[in-house]
Amino acid sequence: MAVRHRLIQASPQAVWDVLADGDQYVKWVVGPSEVTPKAGQWPRVGATIAYEVRVGPLRLNNESVVRHCVEGSVLELEAKAGRLGTARIAIELRPWGEQCLVLVDEHPLRGPGGLLHNAGVEALIQVRHRAMLARLAELCEAEAGDQCRPDPAQKAGSVEFGSEAGRA
Repeated sequence: MAVRHRLIQASPQAVWDVLADGDQYVKWVVGPSEVTPKAGQWPRVGATIAYEVRVGPLRLNNESVVRHCVEGSVLELEAKAGRLGTARIAIELRPWGEQCLVLVDEHPLRGPGGLLHNAGVEALIQVRHRAMLARLAELCEAEAGDQCRPDPAQKAGSVEFGSEAGRA
């Protein structure tokens, strides 16, 4: 199972605001382009967005459906990839001090994609998640601007650990 996390220097609300804006989907998710609302109001359960994924000369028409949503903390999607099947993508936001710890959990759900799932595919998903979380962090931290919440260890007067720590 592909599980990845990232600490984002923005509040959980700032991160949720980005996730809850369907128009920003293409800015942080790796692969899709030209998102089009298909049904419902994003990110309510049942809301669907359609998009195109380009893989070299191939153009695949896919969609993501909101399957579970707890406003401000959990967004679970079913990504439909045509004949390859579907995947469950769960995004969880956890307050971490004044910052936000984002956890992404993705695995095959239906169709032949589950049969093709192996260590190599898992490694590719991890690379994709690393890029996706970096994009999400950049977007959220840019939108937070002056309200970006730096790591407390980077503030003056904080306790530092390192090779010289604890020496008199």
